[in-house]
Amino acid sequence: MLELSAAEIARKVSTSPATFYHYFKDVEEVALALAERAAAEMPAILQLVKGPWQGPEGLETARKIVRAFVDHWDKHHAVLQLRNLAADRGDVRFIRVRRDALGPFLDRLAQAVAAAKAEGHIAADVHPYVAAASIGSMLERLAAYHSDLERFDVGRTDVIETCAQVFHQIVTGRP
Repeated sequence: MLELSAAEIARKVSTSPATFYHYFKDVEEVALALAERAAAEMPAILQLVKGPWQGPEGLETARKIVRAFVDHWDKHHAVLQLRNLAADRGDVRFIRVRRDALGPFLDRLAQAVAAAKAEGHIAADVHPYVAAASIGSMLERLAAYHSDLERFDVGRTDVIETCAQVFHQIVTGRP
């Protein structure tokens, strides 16, 4: 998975390969530990999903969540990319870490969509969990690659605002 050796890691942190192997079986185990550490920050984002969702406050809630996702990805970009790559390749350890990190967020978001649907703000045939997963996919992808959009004269602020607007509309059914 990684083209990085234990010796390179040990050298970078000024220790020996023997010390590395005392704590880790291999480089993938280090990546897994770092992915778990990044996942531990997700509850802060989860708290934002509580809302409020209606009106200008709802749009601000969406902005805060999108900003938090982008900040999280900017901070842990390499390890989150490795996590997703390994999970997409079927590594159950990384699938678990991704699911544990994103699952509670998607669950809470699906509850917000279901509440808006029950109030008649969202079409009856919209499945709350599919809507939540769509938002999660959008956030992860754009948070991971927002800098790639700079060639289209799209800045970080543009990504946050546009994602927040789309996010808010999906959750509330309102502009």
